[in-house]
Amino acid sequence: MARSSGVGAAPGVVKRDAGDAQRHGSLDADIIIANAPDPVFVSDLEGKILQANDAVSQLLGFRQDEVLEQSLSRFISPEETREFTAALREVVERGVMRNVVLNPRSASGEVIPTSLNASALRDPDGKVIGAIGILRDMRELDKARAYAESLIKNAPDPVFVSDLEGKILQSNDAVSALLGFRPDELLEQSLSRFISPQETREFTAALREVVERGVTRNAHLNPRSASGEVIPTTLNASALRDPDGKVIGAIGILRDMREYEQVVRDLEKSKTELQEKILDLEKFEEVVVGRELKMIALEKELESLRMKSKD
Repeated sequence: MARSSGVGAAPGVVKRDAGDAQRHGSLDADIIIANAPDPVFVSDLEGKILQANDAVSQLLGFRQDEVLEQSLSRFISPEETREFTAALREVVERGVMRNVVLNPRSASGEVIPTSLNASALRDPDGKVIGAIGILRDMRELDKARAYAESLIKNAPDPVFVSDLEGKILQSNDAVSALLGFRPDELLEQSLSRFISPQETREFTAALREVVERGVTRNAHLNPRSASGEVIPTTLNASALRDPDGKVIGAIGILRDMREYEQVVRDLEKSKTELQEKILDLEKFEEVVVGRELKMIALEKELESLRMKSKD
């Protein structure tokens, strides 16, 4: 028997009771999860998997029936299980968690690096009863990161990576060769340790430019080396972004300007020497011209005397 539409209901619209609405909402959620392009799963607060879409099976290589009703601890290490449990507590307290690192083991035994974002699953009364998790396969990103790290390590120029506070997160051997510090003496150190307070403020301004424009060029830095030598350099930097495109730091390339500045000093010295020679030539010319003028005057005077003596 068909349900009555109820008083005031729009024509053709069936008014659902609370049970209908809940079942309809669950159906909508099931459809969204099943058709999501990313691996999506639902777990209770103990970490038991209640639902998973085909993308989870494709990622891990397990059939649906091998995933459902299983604890997530079956697929991850004991350490990561503890971290996931802590993340579930964060979901209960805050309603969301982001970028939790998980490395589940697939059916073939491959350890797959992933990051997990999760939001709270609530009952009709709003109580958190579980989590809806979205996994991101990080293998390609990890390959790209490894490639970038290889480029930085093998770059001929001094290259470093810093966060937005100026803390050095990575540096290559060329930085150590330039400054004379070992890598462990550079990593996790603030760049302010190696430059003056004034230049620290300028570097902070350069980082702001990186955030706003994605790049900064020809910033002047004069870091002090392990031997105490102040080394003139210029800095070009580009933005370091997270997977979501947010700027989280900077990749900086230093150029040692000592040889350039020596060339400039040599040119200035040559210019000064040339100017001095020009002045000397001008003085010499004045002396020579003056002498010639005097000789001409004397000859005229002698000629005048000869004329007088003849008279």
